[in-house]
Amino acid sequence: QVQLVESGGGLVQPGGSLRLSCTASRSIFGRKAMGWYRQAPGKEREMVATMSGGSVTDYADSVKGRFTISGDIAKATVSLQMNSLNPEDTAVYYCNLKNLYNENYWGKGILVTVSS
Repeated sequence: QVQLVESGGGLVQPGGSLRLSCTASRSIFGRKAMGWYRQAPGKEREMVATMSGGSVTDYADSVKGRFTISGDIAKATVSLQMNSLNPEDTAVYYCNLKNLYNENYWGKGILVTVSS
């Protein structure tokens, strides 16, 4: 069974930075895109940042200019550099991989808490 393993979450003060990383446990055929989603308490899961072939990236408006996604789809690795964090960024962050058949693979999620 394929697993996406996330790391790097934790507690950070407002204005601080964190870096999330994700790697697939084994090869997934037809990798098309990877990205990060998040779910805050009482809210629906939302897209944070994604990247696809040709290094095309997309960001939620709320994180543009603060977060940067990077990685290598061929190697099934993706990272998310998060700067200028604020309490509204507090959520469980999920790594996602989508293949050519639009099948989604998800990590178990990692908690990011922004609080003083």
